[in-house]
Amino acid sequence: MLLQPKSKLVMIGDSITDCERARPRGEGLFGAIGKGYVSLVDALLTAAYPEYGIRIVNMGSSGNNVRDLTERWQTDVLDLKPDWLSIMIGTNDVWRQYDLPAQTEQHVYLEEYEQKLEALVERTLPQLQGLVLMTPFYIEPNEADSMRRTMDQYGEVVRKIASKYNTRFVDTQAAFNQALAHIYPATLAWDRVHPNMSGHAVLARAFLQAIEFDYNRGL
Repeated sequence: MLLQPKSKLVMIGDSITDCERARPRGEGLFGAIGKGYVSLVDALLTAAYPEYGIRIVNMGSSGNNVRDLTERWQTDVLDLKPDWLSIMIGTNDVWRQYDLPAQTEQHVYLEEYEQKLEALVERTLPQLQGLVLMTPFYIEPNEADSMRRTMDQYGEVVRKIASKYNTRFVDTQAAFNQALAHIYPATLAWDRVHPNMSGHAVLARAFLQAIEFDYNRGL
């Protein structure tokens, strides 16, 4: 596995990462890292690599877009001095264009999204042992759906940045597509955005694959 013993992994994003984490910071208390994919990653790392003592800090914040991440980056990432960092952002950048079409001040269009996300990567990468970039997703199998089509474009930006800076990359949409070939979207998320536990398990598995987690370790 790529994470080394005693590593600190900060996972930042929007409500999908947040998932009811404790405030002011998602660490230290039972349930403090939330009830979603971050907690599953933490549980599986602890179960398979108990001697590593890996520390996970959940810095997801509901409603955030890439602008919000930029504003809180110093306090919520750099000041925490992570060894590894995971970023999953973009859902609200896209969603506000569809659920609040008239409120254009809340829309983060593709060019700004790419510029801001790349700036965060450039700013932070030299201080890290490793970085995982995760695409935003829409739990909708129809690629012609307007929001799904836009979300795919934002996902391609994440892929482009990950390739440019040689980071670990998680195609969360591809991971959901595998499940959506067999089950209806509402089985994973009532609104096609906020996953239930099965949906969070899809995200956790995809993340763990990116860091070369060994499911058979210790068995």
